[in-house]
Amino acid sequence: MIIERRLKPNIMVDLTPLIDVVFQLVIFFMISSTFKTAPGIDLTLPDSSTAAVITVAELTVSATAAGDVYINKVLTNAQGAAAVIASETAGKDPASLQVSLSADSDVPYQVIVQLLDALRQNGIDAVGLVTNQPRPEAP
Repeated sequence: MIIERRLKPNIMVDLTPLIDVVFQLVIFFMISSTFKTAPGIDLTLPDSSTAAVITVAELTVSATAAGDVYINKVLTNAQGAAAVIASETAGKDPASLQVSLSADSDVPYQVIVQLLDALRQNGIDAVGLVTNQPRPEAP
């Protein structure tokens, strides 16, 4: 009696190329994505012809035309800004903090002064004002 043996094919899926492709896609999206520093706040910044690029600030203060003030993503108003700044800068040296103040071009000057006063009450004197460079006019 002759018994035929059939060899079963060894089927194995190699996942190495798939893992390589997924890893390449992850790297691509990490490099090509950009992040906003203040998500959800749409400001129309005033223009300045002498604007200079600064490094990322440790404390950001943003004022909207609606009267809202955001301090490192914490919503407050101009009157409560001093308390929020104090809590955000607790345990840090105020003289060495890098602070940027951005405000919509329609924000009243009084609100800007109140925010600068709140920063000064917390020992912060050096504040960078965020502006846009003017766009060249089309001929």
